[in-house]
Amino acid sequence: MAQNTEQTDNHNPNIGFIPSKDWGVDKQISEELIEKNLTDIKTKIAPCKPKIIGVTKYYGLNSIVNGYRAGLRDFGESRTTDAIKKIESLPEVVRQNSKFHFIGHLQTNKAEKTVEYFDYIHSVDSLKLAKIISESAKRLGKTQKILLQVNNAEEEQKFGYSKAELNEEIPEIIKLDNLQVLGLMNMAPLGADIQNLRTLFGDLREYRDSLESKFGIKLPELSMGMSDDYEYAVLEGATMIRIGRKLFN
Repeated sequence: MAQNTEQTDNHNPNIGFIPSKDWGVDKQISEELIEKNLTDIKTKIAPCKPKIIGVTKYYGLNSIVNGYRAGLRDFGESRTTDAIKKIESLPEVVRQNSKFHFIGHLQTNKAEKTVEYFDYIHSVDSLKLAKIISESAKRLGKTQKILLQVNNAEEEQKFGYSKAELNEEIPEIIKLDNLQVLGLMNMAPLGADIQNLRTLFGDLREYRDSLESKFGIKLPELSMGMSDDYEYAVLEGATMIRIGRKLFN
């Protein structure tokens, strides 16, 4: 798998984001602002109703608390240690009634802690990682919901399965204990035009359909689309969209 240069949805301190060296530091983001932005996003994608994941990875605890008050129930993070600090600091009502999605590249040595704290892991990109997640979930007495990351844009700097690799490994993955394989995830290239975005997202949907048919499985979730391209992802069948900047700024 290639080394990842992660596509960042929010990393620009000049327009109010928290730089990675200061993750976990609060920036005051009002409930009213998030509610307004959330309404705008829902209006743009109506009548579709994908799960909107508030990507708080570059924002502090305040973004989750006020996001929850504004109506969000799903939050995305990409670094286990930083995310755990936030999750453990949340008011109990927020923590217990929210779902947490791990959306970054997952190192195998962080898998068990990630399984402990996250409801979904979107970025499973190898059989080795899937096995470790399965073993961790079994020890913790839970069934871990996962999505399989597909690099269907074939970007060398990104993590994710090629279609050929996933075709080979998915029969083993779906047999693993304590895993619920729910679907696929991808990331669009930075700067892609509308036609290329729609082609990429549509291709993932079609590939999902082919896996369901070939292996007799159900993969209901398609995690695709971020702040700059979520509208096109929804048009191509996204069931989960990962939004940071367009919610919190």
